[in-house]
Amino acid sequence: MSRTVAAFVSGLVFGAGLIISQMSNPAKVIGFLDIAGNWDPSLAFVMAGALVVVGAAYWSSATRGAPLFAPRFPPPSGSEVDRPLVAGSLVFGVGWGLSGFCPGPAVVSSAFGDWRVWVFVAAMIVGMLLYRFRPGRQSIPRQA
Repeated sequence: MSRTVAAFVSGLVFGAGLIISQMSNPAKVIGFLDIAGNWDPSLAFVMAGALVVVGAAYWSSATRGAPLFAPRFPPPSGSEVDRPLVAGSLVFGVGWGLSGFCPGPAVVSSAFGDWRVWVFVAAMIVGMLLYRFRPGRQSIPRQA
């Protein structure tokens, strides 16, 4: 199986998981984020399940010399908490709270044809382009 096929299958599984868990439904997400109002804790179970899967994968990666479709595991890119990281986290959180979408579910939901999702995805792309082409930006090396 090639890396492209593996990435495509992974994307399909991820998208199906988002749809099944209703993380692509902004009303469900906003209900989860509204802890002071009519809180819906069901997405906490989705997140707990994801943590179990990631934990198992992380644990098993320690015994492997390399991933299946790459020559080596990528090293951590950094661990500093700086002003751009905090600012980006705040912008992400506010956008998620106001719209009910984060990037993955928004891309999945764009297939359903809701114009509000398309506006969110367009704004997300503009934000990524503004970040990529901002003055004084240091380039981040791409993974091979």
